[in-house]
Amino acid sequence: MQRLNVELNIPIPNDQVLISKVELEELKKKDLEGVYWTMKDLEKRINKKSEWIKEKILYPNHFRKLLDVDKGGFVYYPKKKGQTWSFQATKTAEFLDTNFYRIFGEPQVS
Repeated sequence: MQRLNVELNIPIPNDQVLISKVELEELKKKDLEGVYWTMKDLEKRINKKSEWIKEKILYPNHFRKLLDVDKGGFVYYPKKKGQTWSFQATKTAEFLDTNFYRIFGEPQVS
């Protein structure tokens, strides 16, 4: 088998940098640290309306027992009218990524 070794120089514009995927993921995660989302933030993030989010993610028992702050989770469920939802961004983002198949897959029995 023949091999050809090539040296290639690719200029990188001054306003850009190359970083590893690991560094990029760490930067993305740090961007969410200490951040709390509202329901509107979550709607924008996953491109779904609050009714869908509540029906598919927040109210089913199998998710609520993991999410509800009163059960050790990272989502504040309003207790009375006028209170707002609050989502710990880092953990919510991780939950959404990890449970994508459960959220969009076949309904679970609660």
